[in-house]
Amino acid sequence: MSFDDTLPLIFMAVMGLAMLAYVVLDGFDLGVGMLMHRATPEQKDVMVSSIGPFWDANETWLVLGVGILLIAFPKAHGIVLTALYLPVAVMLIGLILRGVAFDFRVKAQDEHKPLWNRAFFVGSMMASLAQGWMLGRYITGFADGWQFTAFAAAIAIALATAYVLLGATWLIMKTEGDLQARAAGWARLAWLPVAVGMALISLATPWVSETVRSRWFSMPEFIALLPIPLVTAAALVTLRVVLNSPRILGRLCWVPFALVVAVFVLGFFGLAYSLYPYVVMDRLTIWEAASAPASLKVILFGTALTVPAIIGYTVFAYRVFWGKARELTYA
Repeated sequence: MSFDDTLPLIFMAVMGLAMLAYVVLDGFDLGVGMLMHRATPEQKDVMVSSIGPFWDANETWLVLGVGILLIAFPKAHGIVLTALYLPVAVMLIGLILRGVAFDFRVKAQDEHKPLWNRAFFVGSMMASLAQGWMLGRYITGFADGWQFTAFAAAIAIALATAYVLLGATWLIMKTEGDLQARAAGWARLAWLPVAVGMALISLATPWVSETVRSRWFSMPEFIALLPIPLVTAAALVTLRVVLNSPRILGRLCWVPFALVVAVFVLGFFGLAYSLYPYVVMDRLTIWEAASAPASLKVILFGTALTVPAIIGYTVFAYRVFWGKARELTYA
């Protein structure tokens, strides 16, 4: 394969990395937002403090992923954004609402603060459900029919629930005392819907997509891919076991979060295998959708500068603000 033929694969890999990073990094703060209504006013401040240094920067990965789709795969961008115009609008409204609520809640008088807390919750819920709906529609290649609509709705609920589980495990890692104990309880409540949802969706995906069915259930691919669902199931079972251990309230507080991240990563690799070599399922391959090689070479130079910078400041931010979150204060 020549370098010109490899370029679309490089950009597809970078776009996949960006979307995975977004789902994991912004997923936990969306999950924290959806848990706000379960906490006391004092705990809400600590919850916001736990995501305060990270939540806005996490969305950079979404911008990167969509930007690569636009400039590296313009044909696919037109199809995807046309088919998903409404859920994209809902997601953006949710993200804007979150941003406004985050800033206004710290300046609002006490009687108005619950309003902005609810707005933060609603914005988080809107963004999460919209992302799940878009993922479900994307997997089926935007096919029409009640079964495809039901599948997208199931993905929307499952992804939002998974974000809640991720957010709860983040709070286990970042908080102490009563809030940490309550977060462990929230994680235990979210575990069952996530596990059942993942199992049902794994069974439904081959049913709604003949391409996915043929890729996963032919030999010897089935045997080679078997470790993905097996390791995912093992991670979920291990997560449920450790959530019952008091040790997660101490030195092992990071373990539940790491296990949920592992589940997301394994799911990403399974999805990537299912979709390859398509950018738009059953409609456009990576090479059909890609920009001209000369354009991709220019874009590659900018990407080689941008991606390490984003990774660098992301790692720096998490390193600087690592440790337990404290009560929210403003100078």
